[in-house]
Amino acid sequence: MDNSTPRWAPSTGLVAVGWLLAVLAGAATAFFVLSGDRPGAVLLGVGTVALAAGAAHGTFVRPRLAADAWGVRVRNLGGTRRLDWTEVELRLATTRRLGRDVAVLELESDDLVVLGWLELGTDPRDVHDELLALRPA
Repeated sequence: MDNSTPRWAPSTGLVAVGWLLAVLAGAATAFFVLSGDRPGAVLLGVGTVALAAGAAHGTFVRPRLAADAWGVRVRNLGGTRRLDWTEVELRLATTRRLGRDVAVLELESDDLVVLGWLELGTDPRDVHDELLALRPA
C-alpha cells in the first residue's frame, strides 16, 4: 500500500482526547480510592477502563479502511481483512438519531461491516463517493 492509497482512520485528535480523558479519569479514580469512597472509585474505574479501551481501539486499528484499484482493506483488532471489489457490496445507510440524520457506510461480503464518522474520521458520504470512484466499472 503506497502513500497515494486512500485511507480512513479515527481522528488523531479525538484519539488523543480519549487518552487524555482516560489518564484524568485514572487520576480521579486513584483520588477516590485514597479518600475511601469505594462506590465512586468503582464508577470512575469503569469509566477509565471504557475510555482507555476506546482510545486503544482508535490507536491500534489505523487505518480502519483503505482502498485501491483491487479492493478494500478493513482493519479491526483481529487483523486486516482484504476484500476484492467483486466480493464487496457498498451501501450508504442513513437513519434518524436524536433529531438528525446519521450516515454510515456498510460493506457487505460474508459479513457486514458498518463504519461511521468516528471510525472513518470523516463523513461516510464522502468516503462512499471516493470508494465508488475507485471501484472498477
